[in-house]
Amino acid sequence: MLIDFMQREIVVPGDVISEKPEHIENTYIYSNKTYSKVLGIYDAASRSLVPLEGSWKPRREDSVVGIVTEVRNKVYLVDLSYFGKSFIVVGKYDEYAFKEGDIFYGEVKDIESRKNVVIKDAKKLDGGMIIHVKPKKVLRIIGKKSTMVRQISDITGTEIIIGLNGIIWLNGGRMDLAIKTIFKIEQEAHNRGLTDAIKSYLEEEIRKEVI
Repeated sequence: MLIDFMQREIVVPGDVISEKPEHIENTYIYSNKTYSKVLGIYDAASRSLVPLEGSWKPRREDSVVGIVTEVRNKVYLVDLSYFGKSFIVVGKYDEYAFKEGDIFYGEVKDIESRKNVVIKDAKKLDGGMIIHVKPKKVLRIIGKKSTMVRQISDITGTEIIIGLNGIIWLNGGRMDLAIKTIFKIEQEAHNRGLTDAIKSYLEEEIRKEVI
């Protein structure tokens, strides 16, 4: 059964995605129909099915948040949480100034193996804190056209940077409420109408503080 969610649907393994055979990631074809292999969100417009469970599979230009764990000669080894370790290579004209323990935001440049990716355009994130969520819930936390994360940031006054690898950096404002809200979304990612429900939740929490 497909459950309407704005212009997308939440599907479970075995749900019919299309009445004709289509080559869509995370699906299989049987008797000339296309079925879901995963619990996920299907977007009919883009013909994409994003799993709500499982690990992060890096792709070029994926945004990531990570932690520098070791500094070697112009190479920074980093921890990407659920994916494992990776590294930033410093080019001749790059001016990185990372040290162990620094948090950064960057993009995947190359994928060298199942457990090794190269990060580009890394920028240090000063202050704040990080939390870890399941990578497959990240798109739900971001929301369609970033509506979910934007409303969390606007209502709590917290700056939020999300890595597709499941690490989220937060700074300023009501970070405690922002964090509670993010974990709430992670737990309720399968629910329909979640964006409006989260907005009501945030407004009610803020109202309680004023009273």
